[in-house]
Amino acid sequence: MNSGAKRFLLVAIFVAAVVSSFSAHFNRYYLGIAIDVGINIILAVSLNLINGHTGQFSLGHAGFMAVGAYSSAKLTIELSRVVPPHWMPLIFLTTLLVGGLLAAIAGLAVGVPTLRLRGDYLAIVTLGFGEIIRVILQNTESVGAASGLKGIPGYANLFWVWAFAAITVYVITSMVNSTYGRGFIAVHDDEVAASAMGINPVRYKVTAFVVGAFFAGIAGGLYAHHKQFLSPTGFDFLKSIDIVMMVILGGMGRTAGVIIAAILLTLLPEFLRTFAEYRMIIYSLLVIGLMIVRPQGLFSFRKTKL
Repeated sequence: MNSGAKRFLLVAIFVAAVVSSFSAHFNRYYLGIAIDVGINIILAVSLNLINGHTGQFSLGHAGFMAVGAYSSAKLTIELSRVVPPHWMPLIFLTTLLVGGLLAAIAGLAVGVPTLRLRGDYLAIVTLGFGEIIRVILQNTESVGAASGLKGIPGYANLFWVWAFAAITVYVITSMVNSTYGRGFIAVHDDEVAASAMGINPVRYKVTAFVVGAFFAGIAGGLYAHHKQFLSPTGFDFLKSIDIVMMVILGGMGRTAGVIIAAILLTLLPEFLRTFAEYRMIIYSLLVIGLMIVRPQGLFSFRKTKL
């Protein structure tokens, strides 16, 4: 597993670097969609650790994404005024990691007091957290408040996004398939039995929340430096639902299925742009139909390690 996963990571980063080197010749619209796909893969795979592998039900992933997006973007804007341009790629990477760490701290802050809850109660608490973050951002003048944060440098290219997508898949897959990571599966299957075997469910839940929030923060930072504008409305309840939908349609706990679902659900609205006035109605009906036909997920035939 380890050698195969490492080969996957190295090959994925190499391919991302090669493809990105030709990105100047690509159609900007399709390039933007490819970047959106990579960001959504990071979000879906990171939420899958919480909802799929650990068996929790979080509706606050957009809140973690917002923490990473705003903190990374604000740091980049401020540092770009005093740092020489040739240092900015390193500064961009640093601000991404800082955004991820702040999102992880937010995940810890939510996780420690609430993860003794389960099911609907946990979903309501995480939903409330996401809305609190959005309202705070909407009323904070230093990050643009309701009018949004403008002037974000566009450093997120195809390489950065897809390299981080590969790293996310590698880290979470390695965690779940490690000896320690089997605790996530045990907590998912039966918390009482896991406790009887000496496994601390709360510790594993908090770990899942912190790691998932970290990568959601990274995705938020990449999103900010890709769109170059942030608005609190972009991180509302519906954004969290979009990410949850990717996890459910891909098959809870199936990393490969979640990746495919993230790709499909990013591309589907673009294909429906021809029917602009009916696009969201058709999209919603298709999702409802898929949920009725395959409630266990489109790609849940068997568990896979990738």
